[in-house]
Amino acid sequence: MTKLWIQRLEAGLIFFGSFAIAALVVWRKNDVSSILHHVGHPIAIPTAIVLFAVVASAPFSVTDAIAVMNGVIFGPLVGSLINAAGLVVAAVVGYKLALRTSHLLDLEAQYAKLPKWVRHFKVGSPMFLIVVRILPGLGGTIATQTAASLRVPMWRQIYSMCAIAVPICTVLAIFGDQVSAFVDHYSASARTYMHDHRPHFSPGPQKQDAHASPHAESTP
Repeated sequence: MTKLWIQRLEAGLIFFGSFAIAALVVWRKNDVSSILHHVGHPIAIPTAIVLFAVVASAPFSVTDAIAVMNGVIFGPLVGSLINAAGLVVAAVVGYKLALRTSHLLDLEAQYAKLPKWVRHFKVGSPMFLIVVRILPGLGGTIATQTAASLRVPMWRQIYSMCAIAVPICTVLAIFGDQVSAFVDHYSASARTYMHDHRPHFSPGPQKQDAHASPHAESTP
């Protein structure tokens, strides 16, 4: 009995600890962005991959903000490649974590809540693992926990996750980079316009000293 509780405690710490770390990265994404800007590309790229993998492998996590951030920092091409590499790592890490935590979720109850069109696919099949990830909220977590619970091949876990997540994160990286360029361009234009059209005030007539004689002559 004690061993069972220790196993549940370990699984709970892994499950919620990974979520807390991912949430912290997303919450402090501005600080993360600043760090990546300053460390330089040779170190920044693998660091960004690891950070993305940490977020993407955690349960209940949302990778949108990190995917956009990578596009802004590294550009659409490199940012998309970083997101894709991070997703592959996340698929492996998430699967390994789920092997220890899959019993924390009542998967049977979660399956009953899925839309009928999803339940047409055999649980654990490639199509099931792909389409369930489309569902917002628990979709990705249910897919990974199911894959671990049924011990599906690792390759199936990787391609079923990447089939949905890579296109989405690629669009976010491109969109994020373009939005950043748009904002920077029009912010610079606005600053230039304000500078060129700011009002220029000429100094008014100086007040005469109250103690000076109005008939006093100025000294040449």
